[in-house]
Amino acid sequence: MTNHDAFSETECAFIAQSIEGLTRSIQSQCLQQTKSYLELFTGNVEAYSPDFKPMMALFQQRYFRQDWRSEIDELRENLRQTNAVIISITSSDYPEQLKFISAPPPLLYVKGDLNNLHLPQIAIVGSRQMTRVGGTNARGWAKFLAGSGFTVTSGLALGVDGAAHQGALQAHNGRTVGVMATGIEAVYPARHRDLACQMLESGGTLVTEFHYGEKPIARHFPQRNRIISGLSLGVLVIEAAVKSGSLITARYAAEQNREVFAIPGSIHSPQSKGCHLLIKQGAHLVETAADIIAELGGALAGMRDSISKPHSSPSVATKILTDEEHQALGILGYEPIDLDGLMHFSPWSVARLSQILVALELKNIIVNENGFYQRLV
Repeated sequence: MTNHDAFSETECAFIAQSIEGLTRSIQSQCLQQTKSYLELFTGNVEAYSPDFKPMMALFQQRYFRQDWRSEIDELRENLRQTNAVIISITSSDYPEQLKFISAPPPLLYVKGDLNNLHLPQIAIVGSRQMTRVGGTNARGWAKFLAGSGFTVTSGLALGVDGAAHQGALQAHNGRTVGVMATGIEAVYPARHRDLACQMLESGGTLVTEFHYGEKPIARHFPQRNRIISGLSLGVLVIEAAVKSGSLITARYAAEQNREVFAIPGSIHSPQSKGCHLLIKQGAHLVETAADIIAELGGALAGMRDSISKPHSSPSVATKILTDEEHQALGILGYEPIDLDGLMHFSPWSVARLSQILVALELKNIIVNENGFYQRLV
């Protein structure tokens, strides 16, 4: 490429990260004016307000030095070799949920299906030293929630994270997102490389804010946790010590106005004390995965419009119904009815009926208003 006009918005966003003085805070201020990185670097300075012109002119001078060209060439080759993409915060592919957290990442590196980043997600996190019961819960609850239409999001770590990813993969058409604390090319821990491959082969997604070559250093993990919660409607903590990364994720979730759920355990278990602390602080005590679905009904309603908007693939808003979903619609009829009323006519358990209803909600076929379900079509 011979001139700056040939560079894409995403590449300009990448270049911005290497310009001295262009902090994330300043980037955010600049984008409120220009709306795009490309405009920031190549737009007409005179078209902007007098107080913004000096800053814009300074960054354009640095941009036109073109000392970032070798980085762009290296980036393109890395993306090609790893079959990954990068999306900037100015892109329509960037997940809306994440844009509104504190200090959203300007860039995301992604492998797999981008659509998962736009679908309703539930984060499942917990101890790396999980108990046998914790592992059973992580796999079982993740399978149920994935089977209900949620994308299960976690951090690819040992213990509860890995079990949650595995459980989601056991669900029919289950999808799962792994948020990484490294560059997109390196799975950490290494023993989860096969799991990451299974996730991608099953239509899942890997995502990170860290550039190629970044190692799993200690400060990356809490930084990564804000993305896990930021992508999700809610965070389920299955097991956690009082001082743990899972509680950091829960704290981020609360700050981001996400729902926080915790499974209680034995008062004698160190791995339950973190969950008990969260419950004392106001987290939802949940005993079944269906409890989470009931709590997230309102949040799902708030996402229906964004789910039905097309992104890069029409599969986001698919209206293909299963036989069970058709049957449930027949039972539902055209008058509002609550879950207890539906159970009088249902051949399924409460848990399975809840799954089917959530799947219909995600497909924008029914609506749940104050506990009463009604058809939209």
